[in-house]
Order: sequence, then C-alpha cells, then structure tokens
Amino acid sequence: MVSLEISQDDGQTFPWSGTWLSVHHNKVPPSEKSTLVNETKWQYYGTPGTGGNLTVSWNHQMLQANYVNIEVWGYNETGKPYSSNWAAEWKYLYTLIRNHSNIGEFTFLPVPSAQYRDWELGALRISSSAASDGQSNVAAIWSTEHALAWHLGDDFRRDSAAWATEKCHQWDARERDQPNFLDEIEDCPCTLAQARADTGRFHTDYGCDIEKGSVCTYHQGAVHCVRSVQASPQYAAGQQCCYDAAGTQVLTGDSIGGSTPDRGHDWGAPPYKKPPRVPGFSHWIYDVLSFYYCCLWSDNCSIYFKHRPSSGCRRYRPPRAASAFGDPHFITFDGMNFTFKGLGEYTLVESDLTWLRIQGRTQLVKLLSGKEGAEAPVTGFSAIAMQENDSDVIEIRIPEHSGSLEVLLNHKTLNFSEQTWMDLKGLFLSTTPGLNVTVMFSSGAGVEVSRWKARSLSLTVLLPEKFQNHLQGLFGNINGNPRDDLTLRNGTSLHTDFSTPEDIFVFGADWAIRNETSLFTYDTQRLLDKYFYGPKHDPTFLPVFTPSEDPTDPLVEQMAFLCQSDPFCRFDVLTTRDLAVGNSTKLSHQRYLYLQESLQPVVSCGWLAPPSNGKKEGTNYLVGSVVRFHCNHGYSLAGASERMCQDNGAWSGEPTSCLPHDGSGHPLSPFVLKCGILGFAALAVALGRV
Repeated sequence: MVSLEISQDDGQTFPWSGTWLSVHHNKVPPSEKSTLVNETKWQYYGTPGTGGNLTVSWNHQMLQANYVNIEVWGYNETGKPYSSNWAAEWKYLYTLIRNHSNIGEFTFLPVPSAQYRDWELGALRISSSAASDGQSNVAAIWSTEHALAWHLGDDFRRDSAAWATEKCHQWDARERDQPNFLDEIEDCPCTLAQARADTGRFHTDYGCDIEKGSVCTYHQGAVHCVRSVQASPQYAAGQQCCYDAAGTQVLTGDSIGGSTPDRGHDWGAPPYKKPPRVPGFSHWIYDVLSFYYCCLWSDNCSIYFKHRPSSGCRRYRPPRAASAFGDPHFITFDGMNFTFKGLGEYTLVESDLTWLRIQGRTQLVKLLSGKEGAEAPVTGFSAIAMQENDSDVIEIRIPEHSGSLEVLLNHKTLNFSEQTWMDLKGLFLSTTPGLNVTVMFSSGAGVEVSRWKARSLSLTVLLPEKFQNHLQGLFGNINGNPRDDLTLRNGTSLHTDFSTPEDIFVFGADWAIRNETSLFTYDTQRLLDKYFYGPKHDPTFLPVFTPSEDPTDPLVEQMAFLCQSDPFCRFDVLTTRDLAVGNSTKLSHQRYLYLQESLQPVVSCGWLAPPSNGKKEGTNYLVGSVVRFHCNHGYSLAGASERMCQDNGAWSGEPTSCLPHDGSGHPLSPFVLKCGILGFAALAVALGRV
C-alpha cells in the first residue's frame, strides 16, 4: 500500500491525499493482462520439436487506442548477490511491432535477438502507439513474466540442451558461492491436510491448486502445493511444499516434481525493491530460470536438486488452534470449552511476544427464521479486529443493514469484487468476498473469520509453537494445561471443574477492552452510543445461562434429530428456538473438529535413499510406513530388506546396501571386498617395480 499526496500547483500545496493498494500480482483479473496463447510454447521455443508462429491476445477494450505498440521488456539483477551493489533492472528492450491495429491479437514468427540474448526473463507490454518506445507512465496491458526462450539467439536454437547445460553449470558455480538459506526456512507440513490447515504460515500455490484442477506444471505427480506465507528473516527465502493424491509430501529425492525451497520468495519481502526481495521476478531469476536450465531444457536435474532439496518435515510443528462460534462458544488453545454470552467488546488474544491483539465485539443474535429482525436473548460476534506490533489494523464485521462481510483496513472499508490476495503492512490478507477472510501476520499467526448462514461470525485463531506461555485473554494460554484457561487479568484462575456459567460470565466480563486500547471502528451513531460512550461490557444484559429442555416441547424432538450429540448446537437451539441458528453452530463446530484432526502432529523418519546398485519401493516416510529394497542383477542385498518408520522417528533395521555376490548368490562381505581391492593395489605396485 502506497500513500499519495496530490498537488496541482507544482508541489506548492497538496490538498488531496489517499492510498493506492496493490492486489497480489498472481490475482490480477484476466481482463487486465494479455495472454500468451499456449504459454508453454513461448517458454520452450527453440528446444527440439518447437517452432512456428506465436500469438498474444488481450482485451482491446482496456486500451483507448486504435493502434498499439507491442514491446519486449526485460528483467535482470546485477552486482554481487547480498552485497551493497546488488540491484534490480527492469528495462525496455525492443518493439515487436508498431502501429498494430488494436484488435486484441497479434501473431508473429519469432526472430532470434543477438543484441538482447542475455535478457532471459521478461514480459510484453501493449500500449497506445501514440506513446514513444519504452515511455514510462503510460496506460498499458502487460503479459505475465516468462522465460524469453522465443527471443534467445541462434546459439540457443542450434543446440538448446548444450546451451542450457552450460547455463546450469554456471548457476551451480554461483550457488556454491552464495550463503546457505536452507537452515532458516521452515520445514514443510508432513501431510496435505496439515498444509491446507496451517493457514497462518502456508498458503495455496496458485500454480498447483487442488481446488482448480491441480494443473501442476512444474510439479508433475503432485495434486497440491503450498508456499510459506512469510519470507525468511535474513535471506528473504521461501518454502514450497507439494503433495500427491495420497496426501504425502513429494520429495525431490524421489521425483522431479518434488517440493523445492526458493532462494527468492515468490511473493517478495519488504522493502521489495532490492534483490532478492522483488516479488515474482527474484524468484524467477534464482529458482525458476535455473529449473529451466537444469531440468526442462537439459537433463541436469541432479545439479538443481543439489541446491534445492526438499526439506522434509522432521522439524515441522503444527500450530495450535482456538475457535469461537455460535452463541458464542469458546474452545481454547488447550482444548477447554465454555460459553460466554457477554454483550460488549472483549480481548480474545493478547500476546507480549509480538503484541498480537485480537478483539471481538458481540451483539444480540438476530434469528434466521420467524419475524424479520427478531432478536434472541443471546449474543454472537458481529465484529473482529486485530493488529500485531505496528501492522495495519484489520477489522471484519457484519454491517448493520447487511448480512455479508465487510473488511476495514485502518478503519476504512475495502471493496472486493472477487477472491483477492493483498500484501499489507505486517500481514497478508486473503478473502472470498461475503464468505470468509484470512489474515496472516508476520509472526505466523493466522486468523480466519467466516460468516455462513448465521448472522454472526465464526472465528479461528492459529498460533505457532513460539507463542507458548505468551498469551492471555478469553482464548487462554498455550501451555498444555486447560485448567488455567479461565484466568483473570490479575492472574487469578478460576477452577475449571467447578466454575458455574455465572462464574464464567464474570470471567468474560473481566476481559472487556477499554477505549484507549480498542482496535474497533465507531463510524455510526449506534456504534458510538452502544460501544464507545457506553460500557465495554453491558452489565444490564443477563443472558440465559442454562436453557431448559422440556421433553414435551416439539422443538426438542427436532433439535435432537438435527444436533444429535453436539452440545453447542443443542444449546443454541434451546436459547434461540431457531433450528437454523443451531445448524450453523453445528457446522462451525464440525469445521473446528476437522481442523483439529488435520493439525495432529505426525512423526517423520526422514527420506531414505535407495541403495547403490539397487532400488526401493515406497516414498512415504511417516510413522508406520514401510520402505522395501531390491538389488540389481549381479548384486545381493545386505542389511534390512525392508525398514519401518517407528514412533521414535527412527527407521527400523540395519542400513541396506547391495553388494556384488560371490557366484552362489551370497554377497561378498565388505572385508573381503576391501582386502580384494588392497590386494589388487599391492599387485599393481609390485608389477610397477618389475
């Protein structure tokens, strides 16, 4: 987000100000960028079996021009990596065609560019022909960034594999001179379920998304990949994790489609302008082009994977989850549950580790059936506000006269037309308008807010292990002890086994926020009167603490059929007398239970290599899995023929090897082999003296 001040008198005064917010580059609507028809052909052009015309298309209505110029722009990073002279260069190279009719399509036969053959990454720009070549600050449509194989010189086209092999070896030499970034990136989640559940630290990779058909161009055999949300602290590196249809992580030791870490995080990192922190482009320079050189344009993948090995998941620790939903029911990070129906604004999470603050506002629940606008004597969340350190403040709320979600950035409304990803100060924000919002903070904390059919919000907070013993609020602490989760501000804890609903009501009221610490927006008179000028916890509102269940009540039978054994659903039906409210609560509870199941810790024993002169069966390295080994013809197996991943994270059995056999099918012992080699060496020396 960029702050703007606008002047009309050559900078003497600036009467207008505002902000410009950039949506993540991978989420630009298709109508606002040009399309490289058959993009794979563009990026492989010049390799065996390719050739012919290329076509670029665009929405001609996006440009108010009768004729356009189509230009080639290149990107490169110059200077010594991680030094003061390291710089990014974005440059106009040449014009493909001038004064082309703005009909939305251009087809041409590529001609090798000897002058610009060193520019291997770039994009096309389509702009009005009234602009001069390479002119900046003009209305234009851009293509995606891509490998400029189609414009490379004759040396590439004569023998693309030899050219790429040389490039791969050059990259290999550069990588050996650069610092090791692998130790500071987080390990991958062990399973697909963990990867999709850990939304505070990992997000769907747009290039391999199971929800969109799993077209995983660079990770064949995978059905879904995720990327680490935050770049690593020192080197701004990223992590990519890919999974197969069985939900198992795919490793580069087993497949070219395995998970690969990135020296340049695909989404960049502040301050963004300096390599390797430039979004998209730095990742292309250090991780994608090298993959083309070593794996796609030549057969040297082993060189690439030497520097980009899959991390595995032995160090991965799932986050802890807390949730609140319905009337509202709380499930703390340590698994304790209670119902608190206060009316006001309350602290849900407060941390002295990163000054993470998550606050909730409640209002009387509007019924989903019956009289329009009718309210029940219970409360539900109507707004959630949050901030970490000096990050932007995000607030998600249900507007007074609408059932959809509204997102506020620093107390101003954000407008969304489709699923959007935003890179903001200290956080990332992802939203499906009207349904849910996910906020991912720099610390790895994740907050998910959703509105389904109920006219109240459901909330889930995910926190990594480092927050342990650094929390307070209605969601308690993370220390594995649910008995101290009902802790007041003064440090006094209520006994969870003997606390009544009335005791819990007093506990919740103690966590009412103050105006000076509030993150909320008070932009209507009702909000001012109710929450700003009024008490933060309304002492005049007394909810139904324990609803009665009359067996003769027809609603009870319907409730039993709907809710089954779900206590939260039953509670909300009885207090609201609205089955729709109970059903929404039941769905929210089920989502939480599924999340908890997905985030269960998993033991990994780590990757097992196949023996030299042999092979292995099995690529699952989690607890209980078995890997089997076989030897090639002429070799016999020594050690374990199969090994199982044990609960302690170690493989069973002895290491496996394949040794030449003695003619009867028995392997020669290492001692015999060693003596034979030494004997041969001694004989050679003796012969040399003759």
